[in-house]
Amino acid sequence: MPHLIQPATTGRAKCRGCGEAITAGALRFGESVPNPFADGETTHWFHLDCAAYKRPEPLLPTVEGRTEPLDDRERLVSEARRGIEHPRLPRINGAERAPSGRAECRSCRRPIGKGEWRIALVFYEDGRFAPSGSIHVPCSHAYFGTSDVLARVRRFSPDLRDEDLKEVEAELQRSTPPPEEGAARAPDSDPE
Repeated sequence: MPHLIQPATTGRAKCRGCGEAITAGALRFGESVPNPFADGETTHWFHLDCAAYKRPEPLLPTVEGRTEPLDDRERLVSEARRGIEHPRLPRINGAERAPSGRAECRSCRRPIGKGEWRIALVFYEDGRFAPSGSIHVPCSHAYFGTSDVLARVRRFSPDLRDEDLKEVEAELQRSTPPPEEGAARAPDSDPE
């Protein structure tokens, strides 16, 4: 069965990307995957935005092959392409303040201090998103290859207030590209 885009029939399905219900009548993306419990396939449903951010590889050809009109088509294609160009971007699962100082950044390997903003990460394995640690917000460019991650952070952190998003955005502005191989890292470019 191919991947598809169709209106949600009942509003009971939950998005695999964000965990929220997909409203009846809203367009949704259905990713056809092997059924782990029986022969055949099953469908995992996503909001279109969540699919563009977290499942760009299967979404992109489905959107590009669609003949019916689609609101935000260009934006969805652009976001999916960015996720393919920067393969770590689909790992973003929102931002939060670190509840303790025990976590280690997956990018710089330094501790993430209690109360510091961090970007939560997930890996997609066997049809599920599994938590996989976090990074300092200023390590975004080094880890993702870009610091243009605010739209994804906003999507997967619906409880963040405007003030919180401004703080995260300020931290993203501190994000610097990783040093070139063999080059010494400037002391002021080390993330704290």
